Amino acid sequence: MRIALFGGSFNPPHVAHQLVALYVLETAPVDELWLIPVFQHAFGKPLAPFDDRLTMCQRAAAALGPRARVDDVEKEIGQPSRTLVTVGALQARHPQHQFSLVVGGDLIDEIEHWHGAAELRRTVPFIVVGRAGAAVGGGKIDTPPVSMPAVSSTEIRRALGEGKSAEGLVPRTVLDYIYQRGLYQAREPE
Repeated sequence: MRIALFGGSFNPPHVAHQLVALYVLETAPVDELWLIPVFQHAFGKPLAPFDDRLTMCQRAAAALGPRARVDDVEKEIGQPSRTLVTVGALQARHPQHQFSLVVGGDLIDEIEHWHGAAELRRTVPFIVVGRAGAAVGGGKIDTPPVSMPAVSSTEIRRALGEGKSAEGLVPRTVLDYIYQRGLYQAREPE
């Protein structure tokens, strides 16, 4: 099978993540798309607990049907996220599959600074997806034919922390989970 890997912090997953996943499933030569939440951010950014982000990703993927699923490989790896390491672990675990990597057009320039960037480029093809308001690869690559909405997990966390609504930005089942678990919401002073 041909599998598109879509990794990220997913802190929280939002509707633009779902749109990217659906876009890739419907336009790229892939059979499935796997959401891969990072276990630990490579640059130490604070994240909601992994199991919460995994569950939120599962809820977001459920709306996309059986061709979208979530994999917890990064929890098994158990170290700060390195895309090359994750891809290698998945290739070892599933040698029968062909993998590609979903990358936001706004990240193309950063890839050269990733751990093992040259090897990663040799290992998997990239599926580049544009993001509204973001420059795509400094003109070094073809601009993707569409851009996804500029929805930001950072802005969603900020709104929730200020007691504001994130409706319309986060899938309803994910937002329900956020409220049930008290994620990203302002805490009462102790």
